[in-house]
Amino acid sequence: HATREAVDYQRATGGMEAFDNAVAAGVSRELTEAVVALVRGSEGAAIALDWAPAAGTPAGCPARPEPVAFSPGDLPALRRAGARYLRDEPAVAVRITGAVVRLRRSGPRGAGIVRLRVLAGAEVPHVRIELDEEAYRIAGQAHLVGLPVRVEGRLESRGGFRRLTGASQVVPVQVDDEERDRLMKSLQENVDFFEEACTGE
Repeated sequence: HATREAVDYQRATGGMEAFDNAVAAGVSRELTEAVVALVRGSEGAAIALDWAPAAGTPAGCPARPEPVAFSPGDLPALRRAGARYLRDEPAVAVRITGAVVRLRRSGPRGAGIVRLRVLAGAEVPHVRIELDEEAYRIAGQAHLVGLPVRVEGRLESRGGFRRLTGASQVVPVQVDDEERDRLMKSLQENVDFFEEACTGE
């Protein structure tokens, strides 16, 4: 309901501050983008919530919350809110485990850019990381043998791209055989990216 109320406030007053206050109720960039995806190209969408029978109704919540409806007229407010959340999102310290899916650097030596498919540690699908030469070598070797890496840093959002800055503690992580096979398949699917990284093109 906080998203609906914030949209109503924005449409009535033009102000975006209700979206700031709605963060405490769980409204986020991801939620606004999800609602936009549901409503775009339709006449509207109603979102209903049912509690899992095993968990029961949380304290202070209605047993059957009323559905919340959104219409195409709500899209501008939702898009502005999503852009605002993205712009104002603070950097957070994280420890991410991810599969190396892309390696790139300008020459055969030196620092390079690595893209990870995030497996754990952050609720984002991919991150880009600039690594020094030694960390880049570790990431490349892990990629070759089909192992993910663990890395610490600050997760930032710039222009819609997720970056990990101040990366440190880059180490390969052991995984079970099934996960390793899946990661090796990913390596084969991304072999062009790896060849670019090796040749420095």
